[in-house]
Amino acid sequence: MEASKFIWMDGDMVPWDQATVHVLVNALHYGSGVFEGIRAYETDQGTAVFRLTDHIRRLHRSAKAYRIPLEWSVDELVSACKQVVRDNDLEACYIRPLTFYGLGSVGLNPAGCEVKTIIAAWRWGAYLGEEGVRNGIRVRVSSWRRIPSTSFVPTAKGTGQYLNSIMAKQEALATGYDEAIMLNADGNVSEGSGENIFCVREGVVLTPPLASGILDGITRHSVMTLLAEDGVEVREAVLTRGDLYAADEVFLTGTAAEVTPIREIDDRPVGDGKPGPITRRAQELYQAAVTGRVPSKNHWLEHV
Repeated sequence: MEASKFIWMDGDMVPWDQATVHVLVNALHYGSGVFEGIRAYETDQGTAVFRLTDHIRRLHRSAKAYRIPLEWSVDELVSACKQVVRDNDLEACYIRPLTFYGLGSVGLNPAGCEVKTIIAAWRWGAYLGEEGVRNGIRVRVSSWRRIPSTSFVPTAKGTGQYLNSIMAKQEALATGYDEAIMLNADGNVSEGSGENIFCVREGVVLTPPLASGILDGITRHSVMTLLAEDGVEVREAVLTRGDLYAADEVFLTGTAAEVTPIREIDDRPVGDGKPGPITRRAQELYQAAVTGRVPSKNHWLEHV
């Protein structure tokens, strides 16, 4: 991670190395927090954050789902995100807002804990590597199942629930793959360790519905919208492991991963083992949108 100059902490800009918390904060012990991942991009009109307000609204929904009283309004946090980008002199970056329970109790009831909010930003390239973006990545179906809605809130971004994703990611890397695909409790396809998944078959783009235990991804929604408006048929559908093996193309989407092709699943090539035309089109459309080259989607960009 490339350090920046400042981190926003509950209204104050704190030097990067001084942005610390006590070792007994509740969130460190139990994962009692919620977060977002957001990207800012260089455009012809200057630096702009992609779908910033949508991300902060989701942060508020996540906090509500996990009963974390978030003090800062959507507008206040949107403004703070922009300030972090400006004060760190970042033209393009990744932004991480985080709200969590701090000091007050180390028991399972965090009601007596203070609630802290921070926003950090730093330069971060392709999450799954530039080579992966160009030529696709190798993935495996994880032995770990995606958390069910009977145990967590999969549509929220709770910090503690991401241990589930960490286990899947570590397993994939330890066995020689770049990423994991997680099945849900029913054995159907859910998502990657930190990305939504799409497959293409006979020109139709399919992606699991929210009921499959996925995060309601903002990048997912953006890509679905862009492809549909480009004339591609896009549908939500329950997908099996076999559907992945039979797909002509498979790709992942997420703020960090953007649009990343998958070239191989469980040692089986996807299609001819190269990113396909619809995947490439999704990459082109998404990159055009985030850099201000799709006029009809400029409302997705919030300039700093």
